Amino acid sequence: MTQEELDALMGGEIDLDELQEEVSSEDVSKETTAQETTSEDATPQENTEEDKEPAGYSDDTAHHWPLPATDENKMVHQLDDVTKESEEKAGEIFDIIENISNELMEKEEEANLTIKALTDNIELFKTLTQKFPDVVAFSTSLTQNEEALVAAQTIIQTMQNSGDEIIDVMDIMQYQDIHRQKIERVINVMRSLAGYMNTLFEGKIDDDKRVSSAQHIVGDTHNDVASADDIEALLAQFGK
Repeated sequence: MTQEELDALMGGEIDLDELQEEVSSEDVSKETTAQETTSEDATPQENTEEDKEPAGYSDDTAHHWPLPATDENKMVHQLDDVTKESEEKAGEIFDIIENISNELMEKEEEANLTIKALTDNIELFKTLTQKFPDVVAFSTSLTQNEEALVAAQTIIQTMQNSGDEIIDVMDIMQYQDIHRQKIERVINVMRSLAGYMNTLFEGKIDDDKRVSSAQHIVGDTHNDVASADDIEALLAQFGK
């Protein structure tokens, strides 16, 4: 409250009830403004905290890794499946390509017979056209046979080009065998490393002759320990 408002209040020029209502309205307005300002300032902070969380992260997916050692997740097992299926599919592709190539060669031989027949017809109609120039049918047949000969030669050329492209495809498919050999080499290295690790951790005492391990030791922060069956299952898995 200013000095002028205080003097007016003392002189009776201002009603005390009206003054209290104005003060209350100003306080409410200030509180509302402060809340809006706080909300605006808090929004970027909340967004920042949300942005720090990894995409796709949740408590439900936190335990998914590492995956269990099943047939679907064993690396060498999967690579063996890849090489086997790849070799089988490559064999099927080669069989299809070979069948197409054989069919093209057969059709090319038939087209050559057609070309020979058209060539003989052209020679015949040329002779007839020269001896009987007034007969339109001879000249017309000569033209038709010449056009058919050109079309047959074009078909043969196309078939020969297709045969060359098939050979190129078969050459490219040879790289599939190289890729298979590379994968098999990786498999052999992985198997050698696995054998080396098994030898490295091998002991002189058989597992069934070892003293059983304590399931709980003083000072542990929890009692969630593996049972004897769990330990035996784990050792059996490593033994494989």
